[in-house]
Amino acid sequence: MERLILHGKAPSVNHMYRNARVGRRQMKVLSPEARKWYDDTVIQANVWRNKNKWSTATGKVVVRLWFYFPDRRKRDTHNALKALLDALEDACIYQNDQYALPQVMDFEVDRKNPRIEIEFEHVAG
Repeated sequence: MERLILHGKAPSVNHMYRNARVGRRQMKVLSPEARKWYDDTVIQANVWRNKNKWSTATGKVVVRLWFYFPDRRKRDTHNALKALLDALEDACIYQNDQYALPQVMDFEVDRKNPRIEIEFEHVAG
């Protein structure tokens, strides 16, 4: 099965929310950039799922991740996991992201093609 490749970089938890007022309440909502990345990721993952005939997992799924950053700035790979795992749930890779078992395999710099490469594996049991 081929890897799901998401081009660009995922928003970190530190940069994905902005404050907004809804009625009298102050809330955190996705920034416009994070919303666009999220929606694009759901679409790309759905296309991958259909092409690879991936059935929505109802149990645990190993999610292997390779990060390719656009520059050498210090980044934590785990800061991107919240948005990414939620988007993959919305794309029906799995029913609930509590069953996603993320494994960051490696990270590198690729200035010309920043991306996240992902492999999925159903866990028997």
